[in-house]
Parts: sequence; structure tokens; C-alpha cells
Amino acid sequence: MNLRKWSLEHTKGALLGIVTPLFFIPLVLLILMWVQDYYFEQLWNKFVYVVTYRVRITTISIIANLGWFYFFLNRERYNVAMGVIIGSLIYAPYIIYVKFF
Repeated sequence: MNLRKWSLEHTKGALLGIVTPLFFIPLVLLILMWVQDYYFEQLWNKFVYVVTYRVRITTISIIANLGWFYFFLNRERYNVAMGVIIGSLIYAPYIIYVKFF
């Protein structure tokens, strides 16, 4: 992608792709709380202090961006859909670093 063709729609999609997993992390922990019969505080502390657990939960929460991607793809707003993918890929360096180093 050429940066000269970067538009405001790309930026909106990228911000949406970055912010959505941050909102879905507590929701994923809440679902795990119900399924595994833990207290939310236990799972939250595990998320905050155990790095491998944080990577797993973050990766699961990034899947929520697929909903936005298909939503904008079906409405033929391709620039916003591309921004959502770019926003999802911004998490990749962190996940790779923590996973392998």
C-alpha cells in the first residue's frame, strides 16, 4: 500500500482495529469466568501478571476484529476494512516478542 493513498477511512479502520480488542479483553475474561468457574479477579490478576496468559487472551480478543472486517467488506468500504486489518497487525510485534523471547 502506498502511503500517498492513505486516507481518513484507513485511519478510522486502524483505530477501530486497535481499540476493539482492548474492549473485548474483559469480555473474554468474563466468558472464561463463567465457563471455568473462576472469580473475575483471579483471571484478571492472571492476565496482568502472567505474560503467556496475556498473549493468549489478547490473541483471542483480536478475533473480534473479524466482525468489523466483514461488516465493512460487505458494505464495500474497503479502505476501512483494510484499516481494521492494519490495526490488527499492530498487535503482531508484541505477540511475537512475548511468545518467542
